Order: sequence, then structure tokens, then C-alpha cells
Amino acid sequence: MRAPLVVFAVGNPSRGDDALGPILLARLAAWLAERDFENDFELIEDFQLNIEHALDLQGRELALFIDAGQETPAPFVFKRISASTAIAHTTHALPPEAVLQVYCQTEGHAPPPAYVLCVCGECFDLGEGLSPAAQSRVAEAMAWLERLIGAPDPAAWAALATQGQAEIANKTPRNPLL
Repeated sequence: MRAPLVVFAVGNPSRGDDALGPILLARLAAWLAERDFENDFELIEDFQLNIEHALDLQGRELALFIDAGQETPAPFVFKRISASTAIAHTTHALPPEAVLQVYCQTEGHAPPPAYVLCVCGECFDLGEGLSPAAQSRVAEAMAWLERLIGAPDPAAWAALATQGQAEIANKTPRNPLL
């Protein structure tokens, strides 16, 4: 049986802030292991999304894509996404919305509810480490991930996506299990 929730982290650890996705996925993996939640989540890391990732959506209840974004509002954006062939907000050739579109085309039905956690990045140069700003955003994004994983329910995520963006912008902490 597949885990009900799949988390994709996209990014190149050798390209500065593009490492945000893999860094957050590693922290999430450790957090899940401490709580014995590993079987409820499948974590997938890649440099970029490919059409084959549509197969990883089969049998899921929720999907989350974590990435760094240029010109993303700080500290990050959390939003629901839908299947689309439009160009996305990330630095990668195939955006998450396109993976959802491939799923629709190959499976003949809608994909699971899917969300993006896009963390604001500033420096994507080859050979660079995380920028100071990105380093501070890792903790904020991880707190948000803990909140999401604490309520892995489509209705809870939908509520967080609609009302949570104002909270992110205001940086107002709330109970992570709400």
C-alpha cells in the first residue's frame, strides 16, 4: 500500500538557494522519523520534476511540492494548485501544475489535492551556499511543514491555503495543530 501523502522536494543543492527544497525535505524526514510517521508519507527528492512524477501521485490523498522560487513573496507561499500547462513560478522546466496535467491525461481523472510550498530564494548561483535570508526562511518553512503534517487532511490544508497566506505574510504564529 502506498503512503497517503507524497511530498516532492525539488532543487539542486549546488545552486545556492535552490537547495531549499532538499534541505526542507531532509529536515522533514528527520521530524517524521522522531514521531514514527514515516509510513504515512512518501518523500521524493529530485533536481527537477519530470513527467514520470505523475506516476507517484497514484493512490494518494494529498500531494505537496516544496521548492525555492525567484520573486516569491517572503518568507514563502503555500497554495493549492491545479492541473495546467501554463508556466509556473519555479526555476524548473516542468512545474508541479504540469505534473498534475500529465496525471490527468494518463489516468483519466483528477489528481489528488495538491499544494505548493514555495520558499523565497534570492541567490541561485552554481557553487553558492544558502543566502542568509534563505537560511532564516528554512526555520519558518519547517514550522509550516510541521503544521501541515500535523493535520494531513485535505479539508485542513484547503483552509490553511485560503486563510494561511495572510498569516504567513503577517508572520503570526498559531497553534500548529489547527
